[in-house]
Amino acid sequence: MTYEELIESSPLVLVEFFATWCSHCKAMEPVVQQVKEILEGKCKVQQLDVDLNQEVCEKEQISGTPTFILYKNGKEVWRQSGEMPGRELLEAVEQNF
Repeated sequence: MTYEELIESSPLVLVEFFATWCSHCKAMEPVVQQVKEILEGKCKVQQLDVDLNQEVCEKEQISGTPTFILYKNGKEVWRQSGEMPGRELLEAVEQNF
């Protein structure tokens, strides 16, 4: 599946760009998993390793990890980098239902 196919695979898609060596990404892992469970059936949540997806990162201008991008019908509607509370991440998605 290409990145374009991924972001168009569901009406709402949340993508987290992360790195296995990133301490902030590791801290966000349980938060992302919880958000993924809460949003099941409403929003697709996908994690992409920046080291394994460098071409996509370049195209999407990812400069830090973690970076979260929310797509609605294939179009970017929200983006934020860094650690954040799960509630903030959830609210960003829920505002686009």
